Amino acid sequence: MTDPRYDQYREALQLGRAATMRERYDAAAAAYREATRLAPDRALPFVGLGGALAKLGRIDDAIAAYGAALDRAPNDATALGGRADALAVVGRRSEAADDLDRLSGVLEGEGRLADACDAARRALELAEARGRRRQLRDLVDRLQVVATDDVAASEALARALGVLDSVPSVGAGPDADASIEPDAPDPLVLTLAVDEALAAGDLDEARRRALVAAAGHRAVGQLNAAMDACYQALAILPSDPDVHLLLAELYLDRGWNGQAADKLVLLGRLMELTGDAATRARLCELAGARFPDDPRFAEMCA
Repeated sequence: MTDPRYDQYREALQLGRAATMRERYDAAAAAYREATRLAPDRALPFVGLGGALAKLGRIDDAIAAYGAALDRAPNDATALGGRADALAVVGRRSEAADDLDRLSGVLEGEGRLADACDAARRALELAEARGRRRQLRDLVDRLQVVATDDVAASEALARALGVLDSVPSVGAGPDADASIEPDAPDPLVLTLAVDEALAAGDLDEARRRALVAAAGHRAVGQLNAAMDACYQALAILPSDPDVHLLLAELYLDRGWNGQAADKLVLLGRLMELTGDAATRARLCELAGARFPDDPRFAEMCA
């Protein structure tokens, strides 16, 4: 016979997931909290609780919930990533980087090399250290073997190479050895603006702010931060043509002409499906200026 507490636990989890999907984070937190009461030895409800609390802007409570999950399952990837994000929001960059180091190792062990590379890259951006830079280089070397046949791997590789090509900034960690422009925008401030919109449940505003942040970073030469903001915007609306166009321009800024061309080709195919004439015109203008001899654009832009 099934233990009735287990049935109640499963029901609480289902309620938490359903409330989260509907962006009813107060209800989600209550459901997940009930699940932690019914099964205090399980990590999963604490992970869900941490996510709901983070969405509510209760960052310290979210950090505690993720910590409880990790006490029960030290290698839980969602808990590690969630706590790292929460720690970064409140400026605890070194601790966030430590969690991302752990996350990278877990993902690498699971064979998720592109995700492991992204986690290692984010750790290095938060807290510069020679050991982190070496680890990211090792992952990049391995990722280059598969990147040609894997879109996700190719994009993770581009992001990682952007960071490895950059100069570390003062205050980023014990091994930092260079400075950034004093008038450059603070990446944490721009990230917080996006997170505030997300916490309020306004996805369109969060996407808009991420795009504004990307353009702002690009304007002062912070190409790595600009690309990160673009990827954050795409996580909200993967088909956003403005973000894809900006990413193509950022690839060109970094000299990654092949990746920029491929990005424009994929965007062009999407525009053929949606019938977005305005974006098609912008795409063809950029392609004509930068890739006048590429036959892929000759037919697309005829």
